Amino acid sequence: MLLSFLLIVQIIIAVSLIGTILMQRSEGGGLGVGGSSSGFMTARGAADFLTRSTAILGGLFIVLSIVMAAIAGVSRKPPTIDASLANTVQTAPAPPAQPVQPAQQQQQQQNDQQPAVPLAQ
Repeated sequence: MLLSFLLIVQIIIAVSLIGTILMQRSEGGGLGVGGSSSGFMTARGAADFLTRSTAILGGLFIVLSIVMAAIAGVSRKPPTIDASLANTVQTAPAPPAQPVQPAQQQQQQQNDQQPAVPLAQ
């Protein structure tokens, strides 16, 4: 239950991180959206806000990944082998060996001496 909740939080953080990264300008100027030169969301203010948001979300993502890995490692059950089918498998008895007749034995020796593929002469 806890792992499912943390996974949902992880997904929300990942989507938020993707959004903040995509809103930044590649030159490092932030949103670059026009507006008044004063106020919180100036070009410089937006860049600082997005940079801090990216750093915080990135840190949360890494910490949450480590926590989820630790929880998954602790709550993991040891592997069990299902032996319920082991008792139902029965081997069929081998058929009794037939005694080889002298004529069959001689035929087998001749076949062993001849090549499997006829040779060109």
